[in-house]
Amino acid sequence: MIKVSYFPGCTLRTKAKQLDLYARRCAEVLGVELCEIEDWQCCGGVFVSNNDEIASKLSSVRALIAAKEAERPLVTVCSACHNVIKQTNYQITNDEAFRNRANLYLAQDKEKREPYSGETKVMHYFELLRDVVGFDKIKEKVVNPLTGRKIAAYYGCLLLRPGKVMAFDDPENPAIMEEFIRAIGAEPVIYPYRNECCGGYVALEDPESAKKKSNAVTNSAENHGAELAVTACPLCKYNLVHNGSNIPVVYFTELLAEALGVKEDTNA
Repeated sequence: MIKVSYFPGCTLRTKAKQLDLYARRCAEVLGVELCEIEDWQCCGGVFVSNNDEIASKLSSVRALIAAKEAERPLVTVCSACHNVIKQTNYQITNDEAFRNRANLYLAQDKEKREPYSGETKVMHYFELLRDVVGFDKIKEKVVNPLTGRKIAAYYGCLLLRPGKVMAFDDPENPAIMEEFIRAIGAEPVIYPYRNECCGGYVALEDPESAKKKSNAVTNSAENHGAELAVTACPLCKYNLVHNGSNIPVVYFTELLAEALGVKEDTNA
């Protein structure tokens, strides 16, 4: 059994329970134990690029330290959490001033720890599937192949950008989600808007702009033959569905669970 530290994040406990539930069930089938970090706190939701901003990033640093102490990589599922934690880890690795200030703050915690310098490897669940489990093993574990299903991968912004920091895939021409779709027996649909912003972060300030951006994504996917769109981002899913997608939008863990035979039968 492969053990990794796991940071679920707030949204997976409230509005995105299916993303978390099936991430856990599928991990068991694939021989991975998701060891949830104790007493984790919200990642902050958005990475603040200002180097003087420390407080909002400390919860991410604490999660990184917990994984370091457990001598495991830190795995996330939510795209937003992954982006914030990965960028925080990059900053604390490469920015000495930020690193020193963050460790000074953390030295005030009741639980004393060694200073943190970016030692933890941060992985998204997709990277766990590709680089640790392997898509070939997933193919072997599939009991319900999604043969004939045409599925559009929606990356959005947060998994891919900034490209140098996230190092998730080619930000202009990514392939990992399409490889995942093939591994579970379905046919990936390639369409122009798969790595474009859905407008989620401007939904409150400019709902019309958000609607225009999200409709461009789902209309493009539908026009290229997709019957379904898949994402790892709760904000993206909400925005796409809320703005009237003509095709269903689901979490990738739901499809994986269906293919592995551990998804609940909602029609029963």
